[in-house]
Amino acid sequence: MTQGPPAEADAVDAAVDVVCLGESMVTFLPLRPGRLADVPAFERTIGGAESNVACALAAAGHSTRWVSRVGADGFGDHLVETIGGYGVDVRAVRRDPHRPTGIYFRTADDRTADGHEVLYYRAGSAASAMSPATVPHRDLWAGRVLHLSGITAALSDDCLALMRDLLARRPGRPSVSFDINYRPGLWRDAAGPRVLLDLARGADIVFVGADEAEAAWGMRGPAALREALPEPDVLVVKQGAAGATVFARGSGHVAERAPRVEVVAPAGAGDAFAAGFLSATLRGLPVRDRIRHGHLMAAAVLTVPGDLTRPPAPSPAAVPPGTGPRHTSWTARADRLVALDDTAWGRLRLGPGWTGDDQEVRTS
Repeated sequence: MTQGPPAEADAVDAAVDVVCLGESMVTFLPLRPGRLADVPAFERTIGGAESNVACALAAAGHSTRWVSRVGADGFGDHLVETIGGYGVDVRAVRRDPHRPTGIYFRTADDRTADGHEVLYYRAGSAASAMSPATVPHRDLWAGRVLHLSGITAALSDDCLALMRDLLARRPGRPSVSFDINYRPGLWRDAAGPRVLLDLARGADIVFVGADEAEAAWGMRGPAALREALPEPDVLVVKQGAAGATVFARGSGHVAERAPRVEVVAPAGAGDAFAAGFLSATLRGLPVRDRIRHGHLMAAAVLTVPGDLTRPPAPSPAAVPPGTGPRHTSWTARADRLVALDDTAWGRLRLGPGWTGDDQEVRTS
């Protein structure tokens, strides 16, 4: 029998590389394209920006913890067991006997396509009850990095209070990573963009897509974003197929193009990019290599149908816990690709199945 998360009073003190806080939901993906009204059957999976990051980092060999609240129901069991199955520490996930686990349905096409539908059933969910009173710092500050996203801030007033608390700069706080993740449909009023900008100013590492920055703030181009967000030590501007631009305090900016990818489904790619970038950051790699690792992790998700993919399984630990990631076949393969010269990197072609150990990566 799977051991459940701890009671409210229990502490989870073990140190990890990254702690991720946020709601995860049970996701229903249609088994065929079309309107939700016409789809007869769905596949059950999971979705959650922060838990996606935790799972991807764990699969790449890092120690991670997911902190959240889920209902005392079967969907909550499924989330905890699935995310724990990736090697993520789920002991700080609390069970709420009065509120349900969130679920959502979406159509099979790209979320930017005409007719794309997403139906959320998350109002009043267990995760919306997260607050400074229900999520203790001891569960969150045991990591080298605390990863958050703007989605949590939109769930409830209590969740927004928690985000403001965690993004306040104070002594002893771990490095905080913040993905803007602007979702207009989640915000109850027009204040969402301003709230997200204020929250981002308290983070050490900020991820933002160029498209969402224009939609939220009317800002175009990486330089304009850096001017608006000078406070974070690292600002990562994701530019889709064009690549990414990173501003790092003291070292200017670095732009790196993305490899060409045969996209199966775009969901989860931004979370995977953040995981790849954070993994390389924890390893102390140069900014260019951090961006490339982000692109590769994103490509691993872009070439599968769901929000998550499991990179090749880890081999036995090659370094002591807490000093870096375990050696994994994924890490070794990604390192080889990241080390390509600019010409070879520009010729990369990544399609379905490219992460398999027996698959060759095309460079033409």
